Amino acid sequence: MLNKPLFTIFGRGVYMYGVCIAVGILVCLLVFYSYTKKKNMSAKVQDFIFVVAIAAIALGFLCAKLYQAIYDWIDSGFSSFDFYGAGITAMGGFIGGAAVFLIVYFGVGKFVFKGKEEGLHKREFNKVFLCAPCCITVAHAFGRIGCLCAGCCHGKLLSTTDYVFGGIYMRPTGDPAGYYVPTQLYEALFLFALFAVLSYMYFKKSNITMHVYLIAYGVWRIFIEFFRDDYRGAFILGLAPSQWQSIIFIAGGIALLLIYHFKKIPFKLREEDVPKD
Repeated sequence: MLNKPLFTIFGRGVYMYGVCIAVGILVCLLVFYSYTKKKNMSAKVQDFIFVVAIAAIALGFLCAKLYQAIYDWIDSGFSSFDFYGAGITAMGGFIGGAAVFLIVYFGVGKFVFKGKEEGLHKREFNKVFLCAPCCITVAHAFGRIGCLCAGCCHGKLLSTTDYVFGGIYMRPTGDPAGYYVPTQLYEALFLFALFAVLSYMYFKKSNITMHVYLIAYGVWRIFIEFFRDDYRGAFILGLAPSQWQSIIFIAGGIALLLIYHFKKIPFKLREEDVPKD
């Protein structure tokens, strides 16, 4: 647990949580650059994506906060809406960030790529689509390490006094200090493992990395949520909001697999589709 400031800058505390988020974003961008370079992505498209990604990340954080604020508002019986005091929800950030990325990428892209380069960003989009799950999982993994340091997103309380095997001592805000199920650690390990699997698929010319990500993470998130005990918004039919969103993730992954199957889109890139080094 490192929920105290590591140091201060201009009177503001810098926490391990923020450091982990920053490292995750940096690694995410490095993964994108190195992976797409291997696929010979256009340098201009790469540069454009970095700009789009900055906008998507910034607005994604706002979406994550807005998502939680809306949950809190619903849970309060629509009595008070507190955006500033709300926490952040990873799933809300993913969905919002992805929406912003796609809108800016295709909306602004048509004005950036003109003349001989017209439509270049569209032709390169499948490379982005295949690489994105690798970038998301590695950034998310570092983010979950940050959650562990901050004590948020914790699992069920095992004991307030005695060590329980598998538990980690935490002092969560608003909850008693004690040994909790370290769901943040388990999710970080899962995400690093998923990152390795998706990276392997990416370099083995798989055309379904996004499909696998949506299904695998959706299933995992439904499972791990049963062990969490922090406040996450109102439950509906016994399921947390993130579990309902995970069901949508799984349905989306299955729908993509069916679309690829019926439209005869190959699950593995053909040799002629893979750029030569």
